[in-house]
Amino acid sequence: MNEIQSLFDLSGRVVLITGISRGLGQAMAVGLAGAGADIIGISIQEPVETRRRVERYGSAFHYLQADLADVERIPELAQQALAIYGKVDVLVNNAGIIGLYPAEDYPLDDLDRVFDVNVRALFVLTREIGRSMLAKGYGRVIHVCSIQSLISGTNDSAYVASKHAVSGLVKAQAAEWGGRGVTVNGIAPGFMVTDNTAKLRQQTDAVAEINARIPLHRWGQPEDLMGPIIFLASDASRYVNGQLIVADGGYIIS
Repeated sequence: MNEIQSLFDLSGRVVLITGISRGLGQAMAVGLAGAGADIIGISIQEPVETRRRVERYGSAFHYLQADLADVERIPELAQQALAIYGKVDVLVNNAGIIGLYPAEDYPLDDLDRVFDVNVRALFVLTREIGRSMLAKGYGRVIHVCSIQSLISGTNDSAYVASKHAVSGLVKAQAAEWGGRGVTVNGIAPGFMVTDNTAKLRQQTDAVAEINARIPLHRWGQPEDLMGPIIFLASDASRYVNGQLIVADGGYIIS
């Protein structure tokens, strides 16, 4: 391995990633394992397929079962994660949910759950793991945002608001922690082939309209995030802090 390849090498690093059982979380976990990292995953469902794909690269895999809407449990969950290896080098806050209602009819209980998972859980987990990173003077925090951290959507006002909040946390935490060895950045995926977009992808006209606007003329696959996540988790991004990497095929600039 030469000095350039070593910039992307994650051997010996421990990554904690939420929402790991499928979709974007699974693909990012596999990509990070392929770069040498050991993985600790948090999800509601046991990530059997994620474990299989991670362990194929020779990386260790540990699973913690949790519903992140139960925010009160997160400090204990963070301590459980830290106890596995005695450290977490990289935190990837990927878990997120979406609710679809017209803004004038949006129910408060759904608003609360979207913010509990997308914002409050992310905030508390980052606070708890961030303390351990600051104590050793090294860490990478990566928040999975969305292009809806930058633009609006239709019938998903709570999700849009939550993702704008997460992009704000990228900036605020990066400003506070960057000088203490912990960088904080975000990834903003565009239209991706995941469970969250399954209903939308059944609408032929909508899919055609979106494809026409994306300069690459296709929706993103979860594996398209492997490169960006490895970059942000590795020393290749050591001078990148407080940034939002947009992975949308060019949708928002077209």
